[in-house]
Amino acid sequence: QVQLVESGGGLVQAGGSLRLSCAGSGRTFSHYAVGWFRQAPGKEREYVAEISWNGDSTHYADSVKGRFTGSRDNAKNTVYLQMNSLKPEDTAVYYCAACVARTFCGGPSYEYDYWGEGTQVTVSS
Repeated sequence: QVQLVESGGGLVQAGGSLRLSCAGSGRTFSHYAVGWFRQAPGKEREYVAEISWNGDSTHYADSVKGRFTGSRDNAKNTVYLQMNSLKPEDTAVYYCAACVARTFCGGPSYEYDYWGEGTQVTVSS
């Protein structure tokens, strides 16, 4: 069983930055790739990024490429999402999720096994 807790969300002006954290429980958390997703009101959950188990590989949705950077510190059981040049359309609840069954899960949310409760990010114009 893996438990995930997101933090770091908040209110920021357009062009600003936030760093989200995803703290994982359990000794095996460092074995899993972690994905970041977001869901805006009235919209479907959207894939944002994925960070491999050791942080050496990352993948991003086109909408955030060049602005968001994923990383992790396995000694702290924590995965990060650095978000720069934020736009109002980035406003959403952000979730992290652990990919257990595969080395890399990619976009489909159903590939992920464990989810956090989410953290709200609001970008004002």
